[in-house]
Order: sequence, then C-alpha cells, then structure tokens
Amino acid sequence: MIRFYFHPTHNRAKVALFLEESGLTYELVPVDTSKGEQHQPSFRAIDPSGQVPAILDTDGPSGKEARVFDSSAILLYLAEKTGRFLGQPSHRGELLSWLFFLETSLGPLSEQAEHFQFAAPDGLDYAINRYRREAERHYAILDTQLAGRGYITGPDYTIADMSAWGWIDRASRVMKGANDPLAPFPNVKRWFTAIDGRPAVARARGAGKITSSTR
Repeated sequence: MIRFYFHPTHNRAKVALFLEESGLTYELVPVDTSKGEQHQPSFRAIDPSGQVPAILDTDGPSGKEARVFDSSAILLYLAEKTGRFLGQPSHRGELLSWLFFLETSLGPLSEQAEHFQFAAPDGLDYAINRYRREAERHYAILDTQLAGRGYITGPDYTIADMSAWGWIDRASRVMKGANDPLAPFPNVKRWFTAIDGRPAVARARGAGKITSSTR
C-alpha cells in the first residue's frame, strides 16, 4: 500500500498520474498546508523538509516501510518499484537528464513566473519579466526536444513525461494573459494534448479534489 500525502498542487498531480497509470493501490492522506499541517511532527517524520507530496510505502524494499519525499524522487522510486515507465535501458541517461532538468530548471522557473505574476506585490516588473522570459526559454528547449518525438525521451511514455505534464498543465498561469499559451511551442502543445487525453489524467485530476479516499 502506498500512502500518498498530498496537497492540491502540480507536484501532487505528477505523482497522482503515476499512481493512476500504474494501478498501484494507494491511500490519499491530505495535508492542509494552509493550516500548517506540513509542520506537524507526524508529517515531518515522513518528510523532514515539511513539503508535499510525500509517500510512505508500507511494502518497501525487503518488506520494510519506506518513506520517499520530493516528487521526482517519488516518480523514480515508484517506476523502479513497478518496473514501469522507465523507458528503454539505452535511454536511461536521457530519462535522468530530463527528469532533473524539469525538477531544477523548467519547474522552479515556471513556479516563480507564476508567483510574481499572481501573488507578489505590484512594482516587481523586473522579476516578472525575468522569470517569464526564462520560463519561455525553457519551454522552447522542451519544444525542440519533442520535435519528431512522441515523448520526451523517444518512443516510450515515461516518468519524464508525467513530470513535464504536471508543469505544462500550468502554462496558462505561467504565460499570464496569453490566449493560447502553448501556441509558440507547437511540439509541446501536440505532446501535451496527447497526454492530457489519457484516461489516467482525468482520474489523477479527480484524486486531487478528494479530501480522503482509498483506491
């Protein structure tokens, strides 16, 4: 059983998508960050950093409980646990490179672009312009990678695609005011539309709206 500690965010969506695609049995454990529940000792025992998502695998390696925090670490752990969505062995380097590119570059820049456009005080035009331009530049990098490819690392749907889907799903907020935020990135748009139409995506979106459930 996977206990999935979550709050409705893009990082939650990535993990929910893997769980739905894989068919793993999981229990949703909501953590209300608006109430500071992420700082309670019971949750800090799962994630010392006090962030969501996190998981507790009651059937981890050697049958022992395993905690995993950070969405990319969770995706990689679950992929290795199930042997699914890792792509071809010859593409392992590509998979890891793109997974960490999303985690350390495209993702944080997108998050900052969204924050400064929607949550920051007025008058921070420099920050808004910087982060939005950088987010757009990283979208363009991904767009180039997807040219002539069905998925990020080649012919196989992998955890890199799941991770990217969670970020690109926020494009309308990252590109605030754009009528069609993915229009400048046609390969990303094609790829995103294909993934967004998968049945597991609808289930993953629904999982984030449930306050407590067991699948």
